[in-house]
Amino acid sequence: MSALFEPITLRDVTIKNRVAVSPMSQYRARDGYANDWHMVHLGRFALGGAGLVFAEATAVEARGRRTPGDLGLWEDEQIEPLLPVTRFLSEEGAVPGIQLGHAGRKASERRPWHGETPVTEEDAVLRGEKSWTAIAPSAIPYADGWPAPQEMTEEDIQSVIEAFSAAARRAAETGFKIIEVYAAHGFLVHQFLSPVSNHRRDRWGGDVAGRRRFAVEVARAIRKTWPENLPLIFRLSATDWVDGGLEIEDTVETARALAREGVDMIDCSSGGIGGKDRPRRMKLEQGFQVPFAARIRSEAGVASMAVGFLWDAGMCERAVAGGNADMVALAREMLDDPNWTLHAAAALGAADGHKLWPEESGWWLMKRQRLVEKLGLR
Repeated sequence: MSALFEPITLRDVTIKNRVAVSPMSQYRARDGYANDWHMVHLGRFALGGAGLVFAEATAVEARGRRTPGDLGLWEDEQIEPLLPVTRFLSEEGAVPGIQLGHAGRKASERRPWHGETPVTEEDAVLRGEKSWTAIAPSAIPYADGWPAPQEMTEEDIQSVIEAFSAAARRAAETGFKIIEVYAAHGFLVHQFLSPVSNHRRDRWGGDVAGRRRFAVEVARAIRKTWPENLPLIFRLSATDWVDGGLEIEDTVETARALAREGVDMIDCSSGGIGGKDRPRRMKLEQGFQVPFAARIRSEAGVASMAVGFLWDAGMCERAVAGGNADMVALAREMLDDPNWTLHAAAALGAADGHKLWPEESGWWLMKRQRLVEKLGLR
């Protein structure tokens, strides 16, 4: 029996296997509104067998978009275009999830293929996309060449917390069953958590407890509007990989605090707090973040998800079977092979022929297999 293909239940939501499709920004929304691209992009992963499929990072307010093409849930009218997505994912056996976030000082950025640099007047001329003022815990630019963000006032902070809560209500009305808060990779919640980006001296900064307050208040606010029977996940950067930044010990404590506020799982990533260059302490290799998921799971007493540089089915199986993580999340590997989950099931002996495939395609594949075997072609 494969551990990777055992179901898992969080609150009242049962996920048919331990494979999640990680949120992947597509930058194809217009004014935050979803379209056919998002339907096709996400739908193929449900057909490919993934148990949990996350929609991309979705801004809780317009100024919280990273790029002009980011998805949004800051107004009720943005619900309707997403309804077919959640309906299709659910009908095909996947749990629909959404990642809610705010870019903070990383806002007003060009799409990756336009340079991943701040939006300028050139973008307004070429694409009709104007820049906007970013906000952050402190007026510290994200990287060299970036404008300084506006330091958030108490009113700003309360407004964004409420925006997370309102977006969670909309997510429930849209039919999403799991929320993940984007508190990693240098986005706003991470900016509050990290001493690299948070130099405040009021109750939202200073010591570890002060820097953690924003994340805790976001979780608390979401729980007020998000149904009690539905799970809440936080994606955290377990370490900043830089001296003077967050370390795994800090994140264990943050995970404990979030669990007390009703967070059910921690999605364990790392890095991204500032600049374009990979931190020297970061050593990239397959499954390099799995140890973070293991420590969160064992020391914080909360379920964990491993993510990042995962592509081998055997490694994913060992991560779950060995108690290092409750789930694994894959992103770019899924783009390369939307049927990764079904292929992993076959590799791990959990497939039972093509019975896990949708009937409409599994029937054809079984027919081909019988013919190929009969003719001795493979």
